[in-house]
Amino acid sequence: MPQIIFLPHEELCPEGAAIEAKTGETVLDVALKNGISIPHACEKSCACTTCHIVIREGFDSLEESDELEDDMLDKAWGLEAESRLGCQAIISDEDLVVEIPKYNLNIVNEDH
Repeated sequence: MPQIIFLPHEELCPEGAAIEAKTGETVLDVALKNGISIPHACEKSCACTTCHIVIREGFDSLEESDELEDDMLDKAWGLEAESRLGCQAIISDEDLVVEIPKYNLNIVNEDH
């Protein structure tokens, strides 16, 4: 079973976390099920960038992003080559190291 290591995030996951995940789940769903409240203003429909994450290790094990996700990512704050939307990053059989950016462009909740 693959493991996702979430790097520490000041607000959402101060201590970081190592979580067992099932192949086929999204990174966002795994985070939410384990108390890491990554914002997801569009309710996981790939219509915003609030669940923007950066895959620090294991990026190549994910399926490639599609055009819709790429278009959304172009609007993300702090975009990097290994950026993905957590709602679209489907876990394969490899471990991942994930960083949640400090900021996001959340039109619903601007407290972050």
